[in-house]
Amino acid sequence: MIAFDLRCSNGHNFEGWFKDLDSFNEQGSRGMITCPFCKSNKVTRELSPVAIKSARGEGKPQQDTPDYRKLAMGVMEYIRNNFEDVGTNFAKEALKIHYGVTEKRDIRGSATTEEEKTLKDEGIKFLKFPIFKPRDDDN
Repeated sequence: MIAFDLRCSNGHNFEGWFKDLDSFNEQGSRGMITCPFCKSNKVTRELSPVAIKSARGEGKPQQDTPDYRKLAMGVMEYIRNNFEDVGTNFAKEALKIHYGVTEKRDIRGSATTEEEKTLKDEGIKFLKFPIFKPRDDDN
């Protein structure tokens, strides 16, 4: 079993348990996953906190070094697959969403330093992620 953090189209966060990712995808495509608060069946997975468990063997702690590049690639893939790319219109779209001119949704794109300052002044929260190209050995 695997637990996913989920969010409905109305912004409610909740948790769902599934046999595996394929089971989540199948149930989601069939509209079988519903928000317990508003019954919306437009549900997406959210980024979940990552925990790294290290095993101890023969009385010595085992040092498991996480593959940070693989983790970063997973985050970037999630963002590419689940956020609408608004390109250089990021600040404009964020402002429209903030003031209710357009529907609330997850967006990604770029903004100038001045646009970032405007967003902060308006109280709009956003995250900046570095973008890098995958290497041939990233799978």
